[in-house]
Amino acid sequence: MYPKKPLAQLVISACHQFFIDTVVISPGSRNAPLTIGFSNHPEIKTLSIVDERSAAFFALGIAQQTQKPVAVLCTSGSALLNYYPAIAEAFYSNIPLVIISADRPKHLIDIGDGQTIRQENVFENHILFSANLVENEKFKTRNSQLIGEALQLATSKKGPVHINVPFDEPLYKTVDELQEFHFPNISMSSLDNFHINYDELSKIWSVAEKKMILVGVNYPDEELHNLIDLYAEDDSVLILTETTSNLHHKKAINSIDQLIFSLNETQFKDLQPDVLITFGGMIVSKKIKQFLRAYQPKHHWNIDEKKATNTFFCLSEFIQTKPVDFFLKFNKIITKKESTYQSKWLQVRDKKRTKHKEYLSKLEHSDFKVFEQVLESIPNYCQLQISNSSIIRYAQLFSIKDSLRVFCNRGTSGIDGSTSTAIGAAFATKNQTVFITGDLSFFYDSNALWNKNIPNNFRIILINNSGGGIFKIIPGPSSTNALKYFETPHCLTAEYLCKMHSFEYQKAFSTETVNDQLSAFFEVSEKPKMLEIFTPSEENYLLLKDYFKYIQ
Repeated sequence: MYPKKPLAQLVISACHQFFIDTVVISPGSRNAPLTIGFSNHPEIKTLSIVDERSAAFFALGIAQQTQKPVAVLCTSGSALLNYYPAIAEAFYSNIPLVIISADRPKHLIDIGDGQTIRQENVFENHILFSANLVENEKFKTRNSQLIGEALQLATSKKGPVHINVPFDEPLYKTVDELQEFHFPNISMSSLDNFHINYDELSKIWSVAEKKMILVGVNYPDEELHNLIDLYAEDDSVLILTETTSNLHHKKAINSIDQLIFSLNETQFKDLQPDVLITFGGMIVSKKIKQFLRAYQPKHHWNIDEKKATNTFFCLSEFIQTKPVDFFLKFNKIITKKESTYQSKWLQVRDKKRTKHKEYLSKLEHSDFKVFEQVLESIPNYCQLQISNSSIIRYAQLFSIKDSLRVFCNRGTSGIDGSTSTAIGAAFATKNQTVFITGDLSFFYDSNALWNKNIPNNFRIILINNSGGGIFKIIPGPSSTNALKYFETPHCLTAEYLCKMHSFEYQKAFSTETVNDQLSAFFEVSEKPKMLEIFTPSEENYLLLKDYFKYIQ
């Protein structure tokens, strides 16, 4: 059965033609024509998620892994607004997400009709394109053009688009066949139009004695990895990689805060680069942002396909292309420069690493110690999903196995959909997915477990420090008399949630019990598993502060 409504048939046909093969549907009545059509299409996989906020992050996790657009579909009214957090994340993380919302026709808007809001252009500040359709055959050509442009942009520009589809009643009438429509390709601007002066850039690069490459969020890319390896052999180049960069090299600095947290002014001036190249998504380390804003390079080049990111307020060159394409050309024309820049800072790095190991060897049960245990235990070739706040910051202090693929919602850095995203990513990959999360992030997104599509090899490690440990770590909140409103202290446990959602549940309270529980945690099971590790709220931040003093 397919919907009788021509507009619904048009939308479904367009999604099929533009290779959207996964649609995440939240229940409703106004979206019935599209639900009927998508669920009966033989080449489109449909998944049902009740909570729209969770559904959108689940779809985002799938798109994060496949690098292909995934559609979400909801009914009219406030249902649509629940998509917004995931849309903002997709916008800033360059993830293709297609939002399809059913709507009332215009003559029913703002007259007191139920489940009705102003849906057109509702995401205009965080969307690549809004296609506001009209249910009238006179607008068929216009509707086709709008849908085609939206879907092409989602694919080519890697981001969210919104297709708003108004339906008048009746909603449930069906026909036996789906009509196929032809959607012409819309002309998109090409990156080839942007001129990059490689010769001028190579001259600046080749004479500079202190050059830094800083890599933020980056999808695993073997070709890019190989191209960056060349720079590690240049004595004048220092490579800084974040946990989410998915780039590894023995001569890279992969724990940035560990290196720079306690440097003095003389050392900062010595570290200050002449040339800085940045690429990838958002930077987690607040310390590196503070450092490069205070000690700005003479030249900052940002490489990105879409937009310039002037994070350090000194951007001198926006190189609008793919990082792989830039380095393929740039590597052929640059020369190495003799310098002590790299060796000097790698020596500092190695001393800090030694002190890091010494401190952890003596450390008692805490968030920090748990991270050491967990990261060492994760099997090779897993996908590692990390939630935000203190969890991603702890991860930044460790060398993570080269074989792991690491992801985190750093576009907006919110805690609201981390679990749903991790489950979507787990659904989209064959490899085991391990999700490390804090208690506030997990309980905030607990509806993520209300999902029948969770694979049995999915693992959650929940570090429960009884609420908002990040607000003890960062300066400010503890100096006020309102700390309980920052921290959100609680006595919650995930045990009954796991029972309700058919997860195997384990718990640990000490270094010894954490090791015991981790020993078989990743083995094959008939259900997904959670390990909830309880840590001492009052000691965690003190131990972390002592750590930074120790490694000075």
